[in-house]
Amino acid sequence: MAYYRITGSVPHKRHTQHRDEQGRLYYEELMGEEGFASDSSLLYHRSLPSAMTDSRVWPLPSAAAKTEPNHPLKPYHLRLHQLFRGEAWRQADAVRDRRTVLGNADVRLGYAAAGLPSPLYRNALGDELAYVESGAGLLETVFGTIEAGPGDYLLLPRATTHRWVPRGGEPLRLFFVEANSHISPARRYLSRFGQFLEHAPYCERDLRGPEGPLLRSSEEGDVEVYVKHRVAGGVGGSVLSVPHHPFDVVGWDGCLYPYALNISDFEPLTGRVHQPPPQHQVFEAQGLVVCNFVPRKVDYHPDSIPVPYYHSNVDSDEVLFYCGGDYSARKGSGIGQGSVSLHPGGHTHGPQPGAYERSVGVHFFDELAVMVDTFRPLELGEAAGECDDGRYAWSWSGRGPQGPIGPAAGGGGAE
Repeated sequence: MAYYRITGSVPHKRHTQHRDEQGRLYYEELMGEEGFASDSSLLYHRSLPSAMTDSRVWPLPSAAAKTEPNHPLKPYHLRLHQLFRGEAWRQADAVRDRRTVLGNADVRLGYAAAGLPSPLYRNALGDELAYVESGAGLLETVFGTIEAGPGDYLLLPRATTHRWVPRGGEPLRLFFVEANSHISPARRYLSRFGQFLEHAPYCERDLRGPEGPLLRSSEEGDVEVYVKHRVAGGVGGSVLSVPHHPFDVVGWDGCLYPYALNISDFEPLTGRVHQPPPQHQVFEAQGLVVCNFVPRKVDYHPDSIPVPYYHSNVDSDEVLFYCGGDYSARKGSGIGQGSVSLHPGGHTHGPQPGAYERSVGVHFFDELAVMVDTFRPLELGEAAGECDDGRYAWSWSGRGPQGPIGPAAGGGGAE
């Protein structure tokens, strides 16, 4: 996204000498996408950014590396809060204790409830998008810091060195979209030069860039950076030891950097009849789109049915992360705050029994959900088995392989 920012001290011309008060040169780093053919930024370091003193294997947990096919095919309801029960979050961080719930060759969907600062980390596989379900914290990056709070999307370009620092004495709950490509605003919202157009549901004013620069002392010895990267046949993890803290950037400028967008700044597009999910799109990446459903006035045709019509995912799998409000179409299913539903391609899905009729005459939905549609089938991560409710697939019929099912456990409803 070609939206230029400048922070700290940079020279008048790029690729020219930039010195400190003692006359020592700063080290210029180009961080760019698609070789030298797309967006980039120039960062000016006090120390050599390529220096390292050691490298060792980071044994990734099985949840981060292995998934199992959704076979036989069925929809799922996954209760993510069960992954960090009780006080477990107090000893967890958002990098090493992140759980992978669903994934395919294009994306991994993960979750963390963190109480500890994470180690320094960079994802060399693709961009990361984190949604803050609850809690507060700081996202510290080589570009500077971003305050993170409920409802924030935080987009991290590939290989951005960063760490998560929870604050406030409660868990920082994060839903992660880890792409194997770059994540950007939907192209149809942008001009050919990268400016948000008038029909876009958000714009540049809604984006919060890093505050900085964030300068850390280099006098404490070697610093470790955890890296997730490509290896033959899959995903690998390494820990790099570097002689200087990576947060040594005195200034940077360009069009590539992390930023935040709060879901409350997304302006929903509504109509006389039910609007399809693309109207709610926020971001896109290779093989997936990200949408959100926010509180909004709903269909105002006199004969409208505000909840979604029943539909078949012919080309995609549909994931919804329910993060607030009361999702009308899912009442009675047990879905609530912190739930994820998976509606796979090949399965016709829609409102729960009774929701279709109950929605007639409703004029406003108070709901909050993040949706990820993928164009390759999603597989189940190790964490999925731990938080599967075991009954959602049968919730439309009222009976499953073992006979009738009772009222859905957990109560509540979000969509």
